[in-house]
Amino acid sequence: MALLLAGCGGARDEPELGRAGSAPRATLVAALGDSITAGSPAWDPSEEVRRRSGASDPQSQYEYWAERRLRGVRFRNCGVFGERTDEIARRLDRCGRGAQVLIVQGGINDIAQGRGIDGAARNLRAMVRRGRGLGLRVALVEVLPWTNGYPRADPLIRALNRRIGAIGRDTGVPVYPWYDRLEDPRAPGRMRAELTPDGDHPSVQGYRRLAADVRLPPRR
Repeated sequence: MALLLAGCGGARDEPELGRAGSAPRATLVAALGDSITAGSPAWDPSEEVRRRSGASDPQSQYEYWAERRLRGVRFRNCGVFGERTDEIARRLDRCGRGAQVLIVQGGINDIAQGRGIDGAARNLRAMVRRGRGLGLRVALVEVLPWTNGYPRADPLIRALNRRIGAIGRDTGVPVYPWYDRLEDPRAPGRMRAELTPDGDHPSVQGYRRLAADVRLPPRR
């Protein structure tokens, strides 16, 4: 069975921030975000959530596939289902402890909970600054298409992704183009049917596609 990635699910069960089964001197990437980082619907870094929900497929994480594609890299999964960017930001220091790289993902729950995108963009920018301040190499990711939120949410998602792109340009951090990676060209604003099992999250195949865009930020 595949080695499980180290968990960082927050206060639900406070798992150890330990090794992910890779070489001892591997670059540690702290993957911080919401359920897209966690690996929903088929995985969660929290053992308690996995036990309760039956989410037991570790391949349902972009981190799983990225760790296998990138040499000398291991991932710490710090994804928590349902969190907004302000909630994600409160976990940054703990998630980043001992890491060299930080990948920041979030924003869809701000939109889903009616918080708008201005606050989300500010929080994402602040997380980039904080990560940099901790000496981490930082990357951002786009918000995914949301099939179940279409069409209402799509203009907000696209607008937030433009803001994320601007943050990347302003700060010099890479932005992974995940919206385009999963969007269905025949149904703009939605994920391809085979890449989502529930209209909210990627399938295993979808997570594998997301991992193809993961490149470690260069050393400054």
